[in-house]
Amino acid sequence: MPKSRNTFSSRRRRLVQRAVHAGWAWVQRTGAVTAERPGRLRFGAMGTGTRLAFPQGTVFGEPWIHLGDHCVIAEQVTLTAGLMPDLDLGPEPILRIGNGVVLGRGSHVIADTTVTIGSDCYFGPYVYVTSTNHSYDDPQEPIGKQWPRMEPVEIGPGCWIGTGAVILPGTRIGRNVVVAAGAVVRGAVPDHAVVAGAPARVVRRWTPADGWQPPLRTPAPTPIPDGVTPEQLLALSELDPESLKSLSLTEDIRAQP
Repeated sequence: MPKSRNTFSSRRRRLVQRAVHAGWAWVQRTGAVTAERPGRLRFGAMGTGTRLAFPQGTVFGEPWIHLGDHCVIAEQVTLTAGLMPDLDLGPEPILRIGNGVVLGRGSHVIADTTVTIGSDCYFGPYVYVTSTNHSYDDPQEPIGKQWPRMEPVEIGPGCWIGTGAVILPGTRIGRNVVVAAGAVVRGAVPDHAVVAGAPARVVRRWTPADGWQPPLRTPAPTPIPDGVTPEQLLALSELDPESLKSLSLTEDIRAQP
């Protein structure tokens, strides 16, 4: 008899677990924000295919937030325009996010003054971008009560911002820049650079004359050839190492003149 009760209890737990997972998946689908289903949020602009995952983080000042096409805003991402809700920020957008931008889970973009993120930027989880910093000029006044300093932030197109990076007020990041995980960035960063550290500094850069300096330690990945189907990729993944080695050798022989 105890065995039967345990079996029933285990079966019931599995059914409850499935119901919880199915219910949460439904909540996530229903709570997601798109241009067609904005819910309570009324962004100044929201492009085709853009989606804010549920649950969202803090979002306010959305009339002054412009989101491009095909952006992916992960769970718990905070997007704010202005110091607080219900302010009139004028006719121009404060926070501009380009097309194809991905903001990782738990990231914050705080735009008390203008913040611009170029198209095709990818942010890892928990990135913090802010145009505002506390001031501490008056030693007699609590820092939180002193008027903050604000400077615009601009992140160029095609950048990769690693997990936990912090982008401070006044930062200007160029095109196709890599910001390493945990970096704290302030000031100007040139195009095609890699920055790391706190404070961040340029550790590698590409120029037309010299290429990457210091040189890259690993070869560039080989893209998947045009015309390769998902079924073919799946078949390759099931091959053992010896079969893959034999296939690679055959392709090398075929490529010889």
